[in-house]
Amino acid sequence: MEAQLTAVVVDDHPAVRAGVAYWLGAGTPPITVAASGEDVRVAWIGDGATADVVILDLHLGGPTPALGDLRRLVEAGRRVVVYSMRADDETALTCLELGALCYLTKAEGEEHLVEATRAAGRGDPYTPPSLAGALAGDRSDHRPALSARETEVLVEWFQSESKDFVAQRLGITASTVNSHLERIRVKYAQIGREAPTKAALVARAIQDGLIGVEDL
Repeated sequence: MEAQLTAVVVDDHPAVRAGVAYWLGAGTPPITVAASGEDVRVAWIGDGATADVVILDLHLGGPTPALGDLRRLVEAGRRVVVYSMRADDETALTCLELGALCYLTKAEGEEHLVEATRAAGRGDPYTPPSLAGALAGDRSDHRPALSARETEVLVEWFQSESKDFVAQRLGITASTVNSHLERIRVKYAQIGREAPTKAALVARAIQDGLIGVEDL
């Protein structure tokens, strides 16, 4: 599957689009850029509409972040990697909460962009070291009261390919895994720190010191 992975690149700088296409195409196996353009419409039409991963710049010809475009892509079931000049963790966490599978700054190198795209193609979140460091440096004093079992399920889920695999490892049912994860999301929501996606839960767990980037 990875050998056939495709991406659409949405960025208003031609040099960035060309560079991303080169990096992805030079990987092993290569990732094909099916379409690219300066407007998010390229992700909705033609070959871009069926690309496995959307690589999205947050600022497309203006100062306002394209959060609405990100939300619409995620709601349509698209797998999005945000690739932005902004390096603040507030913006990063907002994008993760909206459903982006990764928030990557343009200061990150080729390796992280390629790995983030591959992870997104599998539907997995990816946390680059710089983002992990920023989030881990902001330990929250307002944390949910997770039980030992909930924490165990959460960490196992981050390290596993599926909830079924978590169930097998822990000797519980998949429905029990789902129940634990839903309770964790509810606990985060109750303290005003929503984590509706797996990527957002990863970010919250790093913030709260439950995991480090080396655990992922």
